[in-house]
Amino acid sequence: MEEAPDTGSSARAERKALEKAKIQQRESERRILRLVGRVLKKPEAERSEEEAAALLLHRDTAEELCRRRSRRDGLRRKQEEVFDDAEALKNKVQQLAAAVRQASHLVVYTGAGISTAASIPDYRGPNGVWTQLQKGRAVSSSDLSHAEPTLTHMCIRMLHEEKLVKHVVSQNCDGLHLRSGLCRHALSELHGNMFIEVCTSCSPVREYMRLFDVTERTSLHRHTTGRNCSCCGAELRDTIVHFGERGSLEQPLNWEGAVEAAKRADVILCLGSSLKVLKKYSCLWSMNRPVSKRPQLYIVNLQWTPKDDLAVLKIHGRCDDVMRRLMEELNLQIPAYDRIKDPIFSLATPLTPEELHSHTRELIAHPRGQDRSSADFGVQMKESPHVQGGWFGRGYGKGRRKKRKKAA
Repeated sequence: MEEAPDTGSSARAERKALEKAKIQQRESERRILRLVGRVLKKPEAERSEEEAAALLLHRDTAEELCRRRSRRDGLRRKQEEVFDDAEALKNKVQQLAAAVRQASHLVVYTGAGISTAASIPDYRGPNGVWTQLQKGRAVSSSDLSHAEPTLTHMCIRMLHEEKLVKHVVSQNCDGLHLRSGLCRHALSELHGNMFIEVCTSCSPVREYMRLFDVTERTSLHRHTTGRNCSCCGAELRDTIVHFGERGSLEQPLNWEGAVEAAKRADVILCLGSSLKVLKKYSCLWSMNRPVSKRPQLYIVNLQWTPKDDLAVLKIHGRCDDVMRRLMEELNLQIPAYDRIKDPIFSLATPLTPEELHSHTRELIAHPRGQDRSSADFGVQMKESPHVQGGWFGRGYGKGRRKKRKKAA
């Protein structure tokens, strides 16, 4: 009687042969990539006949490497900062001033670039958070209690007081617009405010403003701050909207105000925003209107933005420099930030005795600290230049983890 063939052994042998063939194929492709890459780095006049023949033989690989190089060069150009010369900057600011005077409903969109003068890092600039992470560099978060409204924040407040700006839509979480004295009804903080925690169990939602960053224990999809509502006892949560989340809080996000302002806008001024996130909010751009009936768009940014081709005017300059010149053109005084008049001190809710040690963030120092006991707003913490957690720190950690996983 004949023995049955060992089908199990033959199947294993076939799988091994298939895997070996795949490995050899990958190695061959890598060798070709390295060869073609070395040849392409040489000037055409310096290539040997063998190298020229290799490019012809592996034409598809050469074309793919050229496409990759072109994409890299394009991305690099988009990240470069461009500065208008003095004469061009002067002329452009004069055009912007004319648009501001003539606008019937001017709305300002602001991004991280207006806060860099307050030593708050941006995201996509040459030294920005995401830029550094993409390069594999570690970035530590900082306590922002020393940050104050910049010249641009104060200019925006004055333009609103002069009724030249109707509404401000901000992506920033640093609370500096509010601290500049800008009216809350004229402000939409689409990504939240680091000084505000809320009780969503109360109706209406109960708000607690603090003199410190409330986000040290929070992160993506984890928003409880570790404190409780003084009225119903429910857990308080921060107001930050992280990447990948959809904000639903009425305040401080104020989406209703932002959408209404966008509908009425005839001019939109974008200051210090890459617009890579804002562009996704179609309701802010009136894209459902004919092109001729959309708001005129003015952009102030040193880098490329995805809305540049739609802009009436693109100004390559630092926000503070542009706004200083704009106020001169409009013949308006720039108000100085006065810490004594900072609204955060009058709006802040004192901590209860049980909550005095519920945070490690440094308090925003009151200018008349000697007139107020530390018990009023919690114990003043020791200065900590580098801290972890919060709306900045969590983002850094997440980026580093992703980088490590890719490296592994």
